[in-house]
Amino acid sequence: MNALPVVTAVDGSDHSAKALEWALDAARERAAELLVVHVRTEYIRSLPAQGDGPVIPPPGDADSPVLAEVRRLLEGRGDLPPVRTVAVDGALPSTVTELGNEAQLLVLGSRGRGGFASLLLGSVSRAAAARAACPVVVVPHAARDRSVRLPDAHPPVVLGLDPEDAAATADAAIEFAFAEAARGGTRLDVVTTYTVPMSTLTLMGPYVTGAGDDEGPRIEGELRKAQEARLRPFADRHPDVEVAPEVLSGDAAGALVAASRTARLVVVGRHRRRLTADSLLVGSAANAALLHAHCPVAVVP
Repeated sequence: MNALPVVTAVDGSDHSAKALEWALDAARERAAELLVVHVRTEYIRSLPAQGDGPVIPPPGDADSPVLAEVRRLLEGRGDLPPVRTVAVDGALPSTVTELGNEAQLLVLGSRGRGGFASLLLGSVSRAAAARAACPVVVVPHAARDRSVRLPDAHPPVVLGLDPEDAAATADAAIEFAFAEAARGGTRLDVVTTYTVPMSTLTLMGPYVTGAGDDEGPRIEGELRKAQEARLRPFADRHPDVEVAPEVLSGDAAGALVAASRTARLVVVGRHRRRLTADSLLVGSAANAALLHAHCPVAVVP
């Protein structure tokens, strides 16, 4: 068992309440403690300028109305994992991102109380997904959470995989996806996409048709072999996980968003090619999943 807790940040919004529920399930499946954190920014904003009078210390955890509401929601519920609540003072989103330093998993809502309703992804969840030291799960808000559950009520975990470039999907992301499927007793759907080279396309007026009839099948066959080889060591470690590999023509972002409609969780690796250490880049497919997926998305560093 991983001794590190599952951590979720709450701010009293409906978005963080949804993330709390997901985090409770995640902690229960991992037999881990759930640490519920309220980051108070009011104290930071009220710090006096140099030379002003003393600052009154902020209220204790017991005086946090956000955490009091969390405790009220959980009161009397059975089958809860160990739950601890704590209030910390700091600036968003850096404080939330730093919570990942001592967590096995960080679970966040897609937007917070202070976010504009029109934003698809809040600044806190975006920064944490790009920078946190541990995997980050972003739970979508109600407007996007329209997943169509499978008839057996066990929707799969979906992994976005690039079998050609090993660095594009790190071992940690693949292992995370297999472990999630094993814990949930679900199938693992592995999605790999490819684009037919322009050399095989013939432009005819406003239409685009394939000139090389065998080019698509050839590429698909090669990718299936590469996909199988990439997954084999992980499948050997998780023999109980049913793996459903899929190779599709098209862009990875669109395929992952489409798959999210019937998924329990979409797993993507974090972008490795960064210009600066504090970059918010997570890769185009991961970014699209965070913005548009209908189920929670795990970004694995």
